[in-house]
This record gives sequence, C-alpha cells and structure tokens, in this order.
Amino acid sequence: MAVEKKNNVVHRSLKGEVISAKGNKTIHVLVKNKVTHPKYHKQYTVTKKYAVHDELGLAKAGDKILFQECRPLSKTKRWRLVNIEKKA
Repeated sequence: MAVEKKNNVVHRSLKGEVISAKGNKTIHVLVKNKVTHPKYHKQYTVTKKYAVHDELGLAKAGDKILFQECRPLSKTKRWRLVNIEKKA
C-alpha cells in the first residue's frame, strides 16, 4: 500500500504596480524595495520587473496588485496574479 505525502509548499507573494498590460494574458509589474547599504547605512530604492500571468486580463496599467510564485508558465513567467488591491 503506497502512502502519498502531500507537500505543503509556501509560495512567495509580492506587491507591485502594473507598468504594462499590452500582452495577451501577460502583465509586467514593477516592484520597489528599500535597501540599506551595509557600510554607509544609506537607504536606496531597488526596482525589479516581473512578468505575471493574468488569465482573465483584468489588470490595467497603474493598478496595484498582489501576485504569487507558481510553476514556470513560459520562458520568463513564473508568477500569477492573485488579486487587484487598488485600481488605477
């Protein structure tokens, strides 16, 4: 008798702003993080863009969204839209 073990995987979630919604089922999201320099203790902003899967095409440019890590959907998409927190 085989016993199946269910993996409880915790996926990373990020918040960001949609900067482009021109693709078919794909949006590009800009995430800003404040980082403190280890030696000089100055804070600066680090930005990164993510390609996010939007199955229904609900998000528009300027929206604030929450997105979550998932399996690879294409060459660059590894994130999916969870919900839209604030409309533009």
